[in-house]
Amino acid sequence: MPAPAPAVPAAGERLAYRLFTGPDDRAFCERVSAALAEGYVLHGGPAVTSNGGSVIVAQAVVLPAAIASADAAVANAVDDLEFDGEGHA
Repeated sequence: MPAPAPAVPAAGERLAYRLFTGPDDRAFCERVSAALAEGYVLHGGPAVTSNGGSVIVAQAVVLPAAIASADAAVANAVDDLEFDGEGHA
């Protein structure tokens, strides 16, 4: 059975996850800083690469509510697992 299609945020609704990419410059830092000011939190460290002449960076940000929702979904899935008493602790 195929997975259900993800819900698309309504116009004006903030995305739970955003990925910023671009040259490692002030404008990039300002975009990430603006997202942090809007309530997003960093998700992992930045990724850095070079295109032969410029340094290109990427940084993911998420809304804290998205993390809580994902954590709850994992906890519920674990609770739903059947355990026969064998395995590693």
